[in-house]
Amino acid sequence: MDANRTPSRPPRQTAAGAARAARELIELLEVLWERGRDLVPPAPVSASQLRVLYGLDHEEGMNLRTLGELLDAAPPSVSRLCDRLEALGLVRRLPSAHSRRELELHLTGRGKAYLRDLRARRQEALEEAIATMTPSDRRALLNGLTSFQDAVDDVGPAPWRKPSTGDARSA
Repeated sequence: MDANRTPSRPPRQTAAGAARAARELIELLEVLWERGRDLVPPAPVSASQLRVLYGLDHEEGMNLRTLGELLDAAPPSVSRLCDRLEALGLVRRLPSAHSRRELELHLTGRGKAYLRDLRARRQEALEEAIATMTPSDRRALLNGLTSFQDAVDDVGPAPWRKPSTGDARSA
């Protein structure tokens, strides 16, 4: 073997290979989530609208400006997103207790129930798949996902990620 040549690593061990595997996993999860939608009638919520719901679940009562900053979206776009979610009965706008000129955004009971049901369906689908893995593969998955979350946090805080109450690796 040539001394100047470094041994090639399997494609999944490079950053690009790992990113490709993560992208493929996300696409697979999207298909898995869609399959689960048949079980419970979903609200017609787009990915952008779902980000709004996640944001309000994390920080109830934020105003449109703050939501726009978190979404990196222009105020008219954010307002239209909230209009649609309000029409679906998932979000409501209320006067701010701090400023008469501002409105606060809140999840409705239906919005909270939608997120709870969505998360439960996704959890169930994941548990079903993960249950078929060996214990060592499950540990490796947990370690990998925890490391990935840490890496995302190092790049910049992920919006609406609730701080963990403990180290997931010990679970």
